[in-house]
Amino acid sequence: MLQIQNNIDILRNMTSKFPTFLLTGIPGLESARAWISIPLCCLYAIALSGNSMILFVIITQQTLREPMYYFLSMLSAADLGLTVSTMSTTLGILWFDASEISLDTCIVQMFFLHGFTFIESGVLVAMAFDRYIAICDPLRYTTILTNSRITQMGLLMIIRTVVLIVPLLLLLKPVDFCRVNVLSHSYCYHPDVIKLACSDTQVNNIWGLINLILTTGVDTPCIFLSYILIIFSVLNIVSPEERHKVFSTCVSHIGAVTIFYIPMMSLSLVHRYGRTAPKVVRSMMANMYLHLPPVLNPIIYSIKTKQIRKAIFSLLLTK
Repeated sequence: MLQIQNNIDILRNMTSKFPTFLLTGIPGLESARAWISIPLCCLYAIALSGNSMILFVIITQQTLREPMYYFLSMLSAADLGLTVSTMSTTLGILWFDASEISLDTCIVQMFFLHGFTFIESGVLVAMAFDRYIAICDPLRYTTILTNSRITQMGLLMIIRTVVLIVPLLLLLKPVDFCRVNVLSHSYCYHPDVIKLACSDTQVNNIWGLINLILTTGVDTPCIFLSYILIIFSVLNIVSPEERHKVFSTCVSHIGAVTIFYIPMMSLSLVHRYGRTAPKVVRSMMANMYLHLPPVLNPIIYSIKTKQIRKAIFSLLLTK
């Protein structure tokens, strides 16, 4: 009787429009979940404390009231949101074996996960524009990047995110999920969820492609164009010392761009074209996408940006 009831429950789940999904930890290492949670907790602690520290010093230190640091505070806020949006499900699996998640909860998590990803991408474009103005047109730097204009840029990033994300997630509501609904990661990731559908997902795929074009497809060329213009401007500087000094102001931003886009694009490519890739590979790519930017960004900016480093030391010494 128990087996019959289990089969009935499975059939109900296979034909339900609102199924329960099963999140996955690291495949093959289920017995070591408690040990795996230790380094992950360390990474979460570094991400939360590092980005909170960056935000705190920018808010409290009068010397950091400049456009560059306003954009850095936006980057830290996006990294904090990215960390918090997935921390509960990741640690829930490792600590309590809580792998079940409903479609509605999954949609909410995807809203914040993909939303903060889109915002971070927009912030990196704004930071590239900031570096371009600071290097190529320094005399007009403060007149172009005024407080009101920076606020408008931040609002534009949020509006773009909402306009793109909300329709993408609402289109999941009428989709039928009738396969074994086991996700590949410890959090809900849209390409991972949509591939489990058994009804027509053509509209979902089209809107997903539009999202990709209007975010990564626009942001990445803008960043490259900014740095091409910066390079041409720097090459006109005669003194090698001045060239090195100017280029050094871009190192932190280049590092942030690298650790954000490479894991994100790699995970997207694995889901679209690497269906035969081992599950462990997909799991590792997912964790790199999730943890690298929030953990490394505050470290990079604390080490490479003298003003941030001095502000942190001053705050710690005062305490």
